[in-house]
Amino acid sequence: MTQHNNAPHADDTSDPWADIRPYMDHEVPEVIARLSRDTELLDALTRFRLPRMAKWAPPLARALAGHAVRREVKGVTSVHEFQMRIARYMERMIRTTTTAFDVSGLDKLDEHSAYLFIGNHRDISLDPAFVNYALYQAGRDTVRIAIGDNLLKKPYVTDLMRLNKSFIVPRSARGKRAMLAAYQQLSGYIRHSITDDNHSIWMAQREGRAKNGIDRTDPAIIKMLIMAKRLAERDIVFGEAVAELKLVPVSISYEYDPCDVQKAQELHDIATHGRYAKSEFEDIRSIVSGITGSKGRVQLRFGSPVGSDMETPDEVAAEIDRQVIGGYRLFPSHYLALEALGEAPELVARKSITRQDRERFKARLAEVPEALRPHWLEQYANPVKHKAGRLSL
Repeated sequence: MTQHNNAPHADDTSDPWADIRPYMDHEVPEVIARLSRDTELLDALTRFRLPRMAKWAPPLARALAGHAVRREVKGVTSVHEFQMRIARYMERMIRTTTTAFDVSGLDKLDEHSAYLFIGNHRDISLDPAFVNYALYQAGRDTVRIAIGDNLLKKPYVTDLMRLNKSFIVPRSARGKRAMLAAYQQLSGYIRHSITDDNHSIWMAQREGRAKNGIDRTDPAIIKMLIMAKRLAERDIVFGEAVAELKLVPVSISYEYDPCDVQKAQELHDIATHGRYAKSEFEDIRSIVSGITGSKGRVQLRFGSPVGSDMETPDEVAAEIDRQVIGGYRLFPSHYLALEALGEAPELVARKSITRQDRERFKARLAEVPEALRPHWLEQYANPVKHKAGRLSL
């Protein structure tokens, strides 16, 4: 894997992105030492790996967890070394929870150039993790990952994410002035990463996961991306500002979503009660479910850079959507869901569905509570209709 120098370009006091950027190599030892002592992290690990001991002998469980953390990160002094430890777990996750992981389109992108990968969003941590693994397998450097501050409610989560080259997207700033300043800072950092650091970025095409299976780009994200350039050069041509970022749409397709029942529950609650109350540690549980749950086949498809012929944010969003939906792979699970709903039978590719596909689909559907099944099925059926232009957006 290609290594980038993570050393700061300037003194920390003059670092305009110090509070949102990923950690740099010189910060890694201190962060790791802090994590190995973090009682909330150690308690979370013991609840997950040593539940009985955590209940009856919490100090001992915490001590064992601390020892395990220190052993796992022993000798790690850089971001690259930290990610190489993660790569081992990623390889095991792919081996044990997927039946295939296919990548296409990456070979058409310049290996020496940085890109702003912007993709559909189905899983909190796995979408960028699969992008990183594809880059790692191709001998390229990993991406810096955009992550909303709503996911960073615990200091140890923030530390772990920033160690893994995540940078913070503001979603909790209060007031128009604060939000504007935060997004200007974010826009400046993203452009700096691509044009100055030559370091690629991954971000989602919209805020939050597409829980209903409908992938759509929010034009507001495009406005944010060019904000810094427009501030620096008032007369910049819109298309040139977009092209400078080397925007590349990315499609990720899961045969089965490990969080599909959780998403169906949220959609059901909103449909029946008008709102959904998220529990305190729900995002963490979603991350764990995504990593450990069965996914079947997974496909990652890299598109082509968006050109300078774009004139508005809506045009850019439409081009990203075109490439994301065009590159989305429909699996038997998608067709079987559409068939179960009794909708658009002419779109069901029956010849691609085997008896084993049907049996596996029926087994998964049988585990879904009756009230949630319509929403569960729609998650899988909507991509078929979207790809065929049958959705009313």
